Amino acid sequence: MNFVEATVLGVVQGLTEFLPISSSGHLLIVPKFLGWGDPGAPFTAVIQLGTMAAVLIYFGKDLIRILTTWARSLWKKDLRSHHDARMGWYIGLGTIPIGVLGLVLKDFIEKPARNLWLNAGSLIVMGLVLMVAEWAGRKKREVHDLSLRDGLIIGGFQCLALIPGSSRSGSTITGALFLGYTREAAARYSFLLSVPAVVLSGLFELRKVSTGGLQLGPTVVATIVSFVVGYASIAWLLKFLVRHSTLLFVYYRVALGGIILGLLAAGALSAT
Repeated sequence: MNFVEATVLGVVQGLTEFLPISSSGHLLIVPKFLGWGDPGAPFTAVIQLGTMAAVLIYFGKDLIRILTTWARSLWKKDLRSHHDARMGWYIGLGTIPIGVLGLVLKDFIEKPARNLWLNAGSLIVMGLVLMVAEWAGRKKREVHDLSLRDGLIIGGFQCLALIPGSSRSGSTITGALFLGYTREAAARYSFLLSVPAVVLSGLFELRKVSTGGLQLGPTVVATIVSFVVGYASIAWLLKFLVRHSTLLFVYYRVALGGIILGLLAAGALSAT
């Protein structure tokens, strides 16, 4: 991989990590369209640390407040009912399902799952599920209404992100919409919930830099670019969802998935 490819893939990661259109799917699809090699699951996991850095900075005050309140609540009973203390538990417990499944399905995620037939199907199917959630959800609940049950359910939806093409943010936003949360609240909690899972995944894959599984220079460039673009994407999406629905992303997912299926059927693209 050269630095031009790394820069392009960094932009793709930054744009698609937080929009509900699947960053892992696009990091597989874009190189195929451009005639490049598959960057691989380890590269995808590591450059996600750039977009996670964007989340950490954008929501820095919220995350510090949640973490410190949660930690203090461990020995101060009067803080255990505080919203921030409960959020700490919800984020932590909501991360367990994807952490366990990620380890169990590691070999499948890194090899068989990186298939364009599966990616295209996931883009379409999860796009349609998001559309149903958009229509069915009451969109009245805010982040402070979150309960342990809701946190675990949304954490379960996050597991769908292990399938390339599904989208981490798309899956969790879908789950939150089904539970009646507003679009902005769904996106905000989706970003907060993604932090532990993506950071742990990226750190786990970092070991492959030293063993030759990843190219250090291009990976660093892609990670930095993904941070800059990702920060802008967060700010844009939160403002966009205040006044607009998620249907724009649904239409995009279905159209892209349909195009890919058509190209695969015609033999113009190889699935792997």
